[in-house]
Amino acid sequence: MRFSMLLALLLSASVSSASEPSSLGKKIESFSLQDYRGKQHTLADSKDAKLVVVAFIGTECPLAKLYGPKLGKLAKEYEGKGVAFLGIDSNAQDPITAIAAYARIHEISFPILKDLNNKVADQFGAQRTPCVYVLDGDRAIRYAGRVDDQYGIGFQRDKATSTDLVNAIKELLDGNKVTKAETEAQGCFIGRVREPQASSSVTFSKHIAPILNKFCVECHRPGEIGPFELTSYKQAAGWAETIQEVVAENRMPPWHADPKHGTFVNDRRLSDAEKKLVKDWVTAGAPEGDVKDLPKPPSFPDTGWQLPRKPDLVVNMRDRPFDVQAEGTVKYQYFFAASGLKEDKWIEAVEVQPGCRAVVHHILVFAVGAGSRAIDGGGAQGFLAAYVPGLRAKPYPDGMAKKIPANSNLIFQIHYTPNGSKQQDISKVGFVFADPEKVKYEVKTISAANPRDIRIPPGADNYKVEASRALSGESQLLTFMPHMHVRGKAFMYEAILPDGKKETLLDVPHYDFNWQTAYRLAEPKKFPAGTKIHAVAHFDNSEKNLNNPDPKATVRWGDQTWNEMMIGYFDIATPKGKASAPTEDVKIPEGGVDIPPAFRAIFKPFDKNSDNKLDEKEIDALPPVVKQRVMEYIKRMQ
Repeated sequence: MRFSMLLALLLSASVSSASEPSSLGKKIESFSLQDYRGKQHTLADSKDAKLVVVAFIGTECPLAKLYGPKLGKLAKEYEGKGVAFLGIDSNAQDPITAIAAYARIHEISFPILKDLNNKVADQFGAQRTPCVYVLDGDRAIRYAGRVDDQYGIGFQRDKATSTDLVNAIKELLDGNKVTKAETEAQGCFIGRVREPQASSSVTFSKHIAPILNKFCVECHRPGEIGPFELTSYKQAAGWAETIQEVVAENRMPPWHADPKHGTFVNDRRLSDAEKKLVKDWVTAGAPEGDVKDLPKPPSFPDTGWQLPRKPDLVVNMRDRPFDVQAEGTVKYQYFFAASGLKEDKWIEAVEVQPGCRAVVHHILVFAVGAGSRAIDGGGAQGFLAAYVPGLRAKPYPDGMAKKIPANSNLIFQIHYTPNGSKQQDISKVGFVFADPEKVKYEVKTISAANPRDIRIPPGADNYKVEASRALSGESQLLTFMPHMHVRGKAFMYEAILPDGKKETLLDVPHYDFNWQTAYRLAEPKKFPAGTKIHAVAHFDNSEKNLNNPDPKATVRWGDQTWNEMMIGYFDIATPKGKASAPTEDVKIPEGGVDIPPAFRAIFKPFDKNSDNKLDEKEIDALPPVVKQRVMEYIKRMQ
């Protein structure tokens, strides 16, 4: 099971795209800038080069980070072929030290120059990072745009399908015109030096800082997942245009639920008035205002955890780091750790914490029986908690807790997303124990899942899959967490009451694989026994889906991103100690029940005669919670 493609660097949070004015044919006048070591460089220094590639980069832009290693390799490849490379950083917010670190981390040997006051960016007409230009022998622009099409806003391919920069270089070296001389540069706005309007009624200190503190700073601060900080005026002003664009397009803050259905305590949407303040501030040149108007900065726990207090138990995924490669795709990783618990424990709060936030996109943690190393196909049995970008650890409502059985093993399922430099990770989970006497309701994560119908045909752009899960007793619904992979398009939950009435609980019309949000109801919602939670998912396996790794493939259920899943996780609370509804009325078919192919590896230890079926004796030998799921499955099939 996966949660996102390689751009877990929050590309959707910080990059944008737009057509820039054409600069083809424009002759670039020589300029003189210093590199991060203080050495002066001029365009004329490359007078003997047949071509000069000028790359505008930003040290914190996720796309610029991903393309840094590529640019470094291309420069070395063409070093002896008459092609010179220059990097330009025109961001007002990027210090010299950050440029030096960028060059070191991405192993870039060509000069990267600091463009104070954006004079060189203005001459080129550069608007975003990364954007590359190829200058001919007369230093006229013959190519402008992206490096290639491997990375973009919210999508990633295993490899580029259009190597635009390389194509341009080869054609020019061969004395030909560039076939595709302009492409769209996707990336972050260059943080230009601007002249703020002194008369502006909207300022950072009075109006924008409170918005950032409320919606952004929890992630965009030191040590958190946000790719850049928004804790000061200088930082925010450098990202002003990008902030305005992603807010106007509802890409930030990340929230994908249709407001017509449900009220959620973690709703991140900005109001129209707040969006207008951001727009007016940027239009006015991003004025700072009176620092006396600055609000008190938000406080965060100093324990290193979001939990209400220091955790009672911390379990690492393993005792040594996992090495994450600089580029490419990393398959889902599974790590197994003993909980060390000698008795059952009730958990009132739990937090999964990545060791290296720069490359950990999501983590799921499961508790399974001693000796087990398998997660059931629906993904919910033993599900404890998750980490995804922007998810905040919150205690369960008063009197509610999850139970971890004694001697449980913990399974960490981790999706790593390389960010252009090698990294290491040791992730962990922390638990706050509850007083068993105060626990009145047990919280369980269950799911409506359907592996059987995941057979998405090539090119299908709206393939529908449904699943339902009946509530065996009166339950309080707490949280939803829809899960699909990169072909996921939309996801909806509804309650079907015993009398047949339906109620839409959550509608996610534009599912985003990058943001696996947990939608927490503002108030628990009660439903009677017999209520069905019905989930409907749609998938896009066509070429229109830029995330799609292969529109010609028939897509089936599987863990990896190029496979698919349809799981509607949801949390319920039921009275503590109350047994599940009896299943004596379910008749096990003579000869046993067939094990679906997707589950055969999981049930192999219980399938004693290896006939890919479970007979009555084998079902009786299952762990109680697994047996309950199997009996529910048989009942649905009947």
